[in-house]
Amino acid sequence: MKNSHTPITSIAKRLLHQTLRRAFSFFPRALRFTVYRSFVDCDPHPDNRLVLKIAETREELEACFRLLHDAYVGSGFMQPDPSGMRVTIYHALPTTTTLCAKFDGMVVGTISLIRESVFGFPLQSIFDLEEIREHKGRIAEVSALAVHPKFRNTGGTILFPLMKFMYEYCTTLFDTRHLVIAVNPNRIEMYESLLFFERLKENPVDHYDFANGAPAVGACVDLRLAPGIFKRVYGKKPRRKNLYRYFLRTRLPNIKMPSRRYFTTNDPVITPDLLDYFFNQCTPTFQNLSEREKGLLHSIYNLPEYKQVLPTTFSESDFRLRHRKHQRYSLKCPGSFSVTGPEKTDVYDLQVVELSEHGFLAHSRVPLPSNIWGEAAILLGQEEKSVTQAMVVRGKHKGLRGFYGFTLIEPDLPWRKFVGVLKSGMTHEDLDNASRFLAD
Repeated sequence: MKNSHTPITSIAKRLLHQTLRRAFSFFPRALRFTVYRSFVDCDPHPDNRLVLKIAETREELEACFRLLHDAYVGSGFMQPDPSGMRVTIYHALPTTTTLCAKFDGMVVGTISLIRESVFGFPLQSIFDLEEIREHKGRIAEVSALAVHPKFRNTGGTILFPLMKFMYEYCTTLFDTRHLVIAVNPNRIEMYESLLFFERLKENPVDHYDFANGAPAVGACVDLRLAPGIFKRVYGKKPRRKNLYRYFLRTRLPNIKMPSRRYFTTNDPVITPDLLDYFFNQCTPTFQNLSEREKGLLHSIYNLPEYKQVLPTTFSESDFRLRHRKHQRYSLKCPGSFSVTGPEKTDVYDLQVVELSEHGFLAHSRVPLPSNIWGEAAILLGQEEKSVTQAMVVRGKHKGLRGFYGFTLIEPDLPWRKFVGVLKSGMTHEDLDNASRFLAD
């Protein structure tokens, strides 16, 4: 008898919730935002059983995908999948990082950060990002957020630490300035009121294929401007309601950041075995790709061990000739470029963002001299420095920032070693192991 009443009870609760939500929507916007902020409860000393880390093992990733599947099915954002997991092509990319929250060893929260790649962003199909791109800085899409049902009504016990982890990872390791999201219109005000996302100018989309056709609203936040806004709104609030202090001043030992020997900005974890398991065996993700997408995937994973598990039914023709043959890693390496003249030596600060065997790309705040050989000193890691002769061969300066391409006369040993490390594997564990081997 108890089970026969359960569906009726659930329907009644849902109807009550919808009625309250509609009534709440008639409140003035400022009052609604005040109500949302009143619910903030960020514990500066979370339970030590809570661990926040990158999902990197098969077990962690599968738990994240299953948690996400159940949350999306429950919200009507996807149809149930036979695998019991929500897996998309973006999860297969080395530029996507999946964060997870574990409580007592069980995954209870997850969120994915998608950096731009040849596949673009999920929300790019419906929202224009050109205005954001005008402000410079890398963009990442926040996607695949889910919290275990047991922790959804616990005052943000999982959600706020997960959001803090996301903020710290994006600003310290992921080299991200802009975060973009596409969310259901019913949830957009939570992001606007608590985290100060601003809606994209486009009107809300009525049918978002990436979320089973559910309506969506696009929004973005500039992480460079966020600290000032957080301080103004939250700076004088009590500690547990002070998101400024929580995000920017509080250290959570529960957060386990990945270790990096070099200043790379991605933490890829997908091995050939994981690619095969999630995208061939458990789901038909690879099988359902278009010919172009299959080709792009081959351009990303160009190592033999990856080729064996990638979809092979694509027309190669001149595809490889039109795309880079080698994987490119984004970097964030500080450095300098020195040019010695008859009377003095001019030194220019650089921020290296990409490199190859015989050159690199870098930002500079001042115009750089071209077609003149100078000395490039680049800090590749905490203890790795390259010093070699270089020359600007192309460049463009606009406003307060320039973008320049350099060529090298002869890369030195640290440079050759670093390039060798990047070529040796695709995951951050590969890079770490290879760098230690080469160092020895």
